[in-house]
Amino acid sequence: MRKLLYSLLIVLTTLTYGKQGEEMKISIESNGNTTIFELNDSQASKDLYAQLPLTIAVENFGNNEKIFYPPTKLSVNNTPKANAKNGTLAYYAPWADVVMFYKDFGSASDLYGLGECISGLEHINKMTGTIKINKQ
Repeated sequence: MRKLLYSLLIVLTTLTYGKQGEEMKISIESNGNTTIFELNDSQASKDLYAQLPLTIAVENFGNNEKIFYPPTKLSVNNTPKANAKNGTLAYYAPWADVVMFYKDFGSASDLYGLGECISGLEHINKMTGTIKINKQ
């Protein structure tokens, strides 16, 4: 019985997150533009990926980032700390928001790396209103 449950868990995990080592990419559409991020293999990235697709509000924060709040908090277990630069996708655990940096930032306690922009970096700072986030 234990062996069967373990096998079922592996199958469900694979169906939810894809094959181990498989790239997780997301596209974010805003104002007719698309930005693509490649996610890392962290638990927080997997948690975000599992919540997609999303249609959600994006907000300005400071003069270097756009943020949105996923419906469910992300687990930061086995998630690396971020050294945020232009194009970094991160998660700020205390506020439970996902951060898209369009200027260099650096590090902060409780800021975790989710991935990097691989296309459409120039569109991040122009994101407004409602964005659509999909699995790529």
